[in-house]
Amino acid sequence: MNDELILTEEWDKTFKKSAETLHKKATFHNRYGITLAADVYKPKDVKGVLPAIAVCGPFGAVKEQASGLYAQAMAERGFLTIAFDPSFTGESGGQPRYTASPDINTEDFQAAVDYLSVREDVDANRICLIGICGWGGLAINAAAIDTRVKGTVASTMYDMARVNACGYFDSEDSEEARHKKRKALNAQRTADYNSGSYARAGGVIDPLPENAPLYVKDYYDYYKTSRGYHPRSLNSNEGWNATGCISFLNQPIMRYSNEIRSAVMIVHGEDAHSCYFGRDAYRDMTQNSKYADNKTLLIIPGAVHTDLYDRTDIIPFDEIERFLKEAVDIE
Repeated sequence: MNDELILTEEWDKTFKKSAETLHKKATFHNRYGITLAADVYKPKDVKGVLPAIAVCGPFGAVKEQASGLYAQAMAERGFLTIAFDPSFTGESGGQPRYTASPDINTEDFQAAVDYLSVREDVDANRICLIGICGWGGLAINAAAIDTRVKGTVASTMYDMARVNACGYFDSEDSEEARHKKRKALNAQRTADYNSGSYARAGGVIDPLPENAPLYVKDYYDYYKTSRGYHPRSLNSNEGWNATGCISFLNQPIMRYSNEIRSAVMIVHGEDAHSCYFGRDAYRDMTQNSKYADNKTLLIIPGAVHTDLYDRTDIIPFDEIERFLKEAVDIE
């Protein structure tokens, strides 16, 4: 069922290769028949079956950026991990390119669980998820439907449905504002169909205006500089298709998050522009829930959104390790 993908074999990550882990490429497929590309990280000199983690994000990034860093760091801590590219992006398959879907992208996480579940070196009863940025919300969405997931960490999360439907800080949360978006996006659909190609929305703005909001400057500092630039990253280059995220405007995610029985940790920077997504997701997940005892909100003092992409002095890997090992019953 796996299509043959062209995978880069040389180390082309935005972070240094660890001497404590083994690395190799892998592919797996989701139930829509799309083949996904992944990097597998495994602790050296460890035999037997291991707990596992599937990692993805940020939204518009590739596995050679933050998700690979998280995956490698957690492999150093004893997990077998994969960092994967979502459908339609990076080295993964799927046509048309550079589009997103709340359904298919949730399925991508579940497909990663499928893949990990049948590996001989993975304990199928000890599988977890880590989602970063927009993939934090999608990881929670996957945990709400997939009972095989024992623990989930959403780091510096976005709710992609909310930000598309309501704008940043809910500043466009009105019927009129959504109607205006719908008109523009559907006009673009007509133009794309007529031209036979998909217009791109543009990645992180470049050159950076002097009056850009602080969070846009933070994105620029990560995606557009040597710190985090990658040639396959949508945010580093021409961005999603202009209509690539249209379905998020009409399809909320995390609807049944307060029914998640497995453990969930939300990690957010105190000074992140996106912190309201994490705080509200935690509230919705624990409010009127019988399963609030294994849910955690961890706020990192002074941290901004992109600090939790690659700042290893700030990302709480030790706390994440303890949380996920407790979730899978490892002392």
